[in-house]
Amino acid sequence: MTDWSGYLNLILQGAMVTVQLTVMGAALALVMAFVAGLGRLSRFVAIRCLATAYIEFFRGTSGFVQLFFAYFVLPLAGVTLTPLQAGVLVLGLNVGAYGAEVVRGAIRSIGREQYEACTALNLGRWQGMRHVILPQALLIMLPTFGNNAIELLKATSVVSLISLADLTFQAQVVRSQTGSTLMPFATILLIYFILALIIAWGVRTLERRLARGLDGVRV
Repeated sequence: MTDWSGYLNLILQGAMVTVQLTVMGAALALVMAFVAGLGRLSRFVAIRCLATAYIEFFRGTSGFVQLFFAYFVLPLAGVTLTPLQAGVLVLGLNVGAYGAEVVRGAIRSIGREQYEACTALNLGRWQGMRHVILPQALLIMLPTFGNNAIELLKATSVVSLISLADLTFQAQVVRSQTGSTLMPFATILLIYFILALIIAWGVRTLERRLARGLDGVRV
């Protein structure tokens, strides 16, 4: 008789790895999105070029190849990463490149009168950005950031190719040991869906809270 409870425990262990990858990868992606997005808006040509090069490279190359490069090629240059580190690095940099364009577009969408009001209030460039522009732009960014986070969650399955025991890897283990495809893959399908719903709910909740305080930010 197949011990499905034991196999379910394996899948749940994989779910914890997937959650860890998603949270850490999303944190890195958020940092890179703001760094590169603001870099695209910099007055300095060198900074704009660096930000653009990062964005175009990670948007224009395969995440699968990026992962293999980080895990198998970087050690040849003396940089050895664990499967988890390689997964977080690649997922964060990849999704961050897409997020950077979201940041740039949202900031560009803020009306010119808001910038003029910052000048009238004698706010410096970064003071105005921090206290007036970014709070409004963040509300515009959030829906797309939520979609990016869900895409990152789904992309975590690629790390199973470098033997990191995430949801997909554990489902493959259960399939090989039981010969059943339905049980493990139906289970992880449901888990991915639940995790995506949690992300969507969290983003909507944050969006509502920010929207309530937005009237106090506009000048």
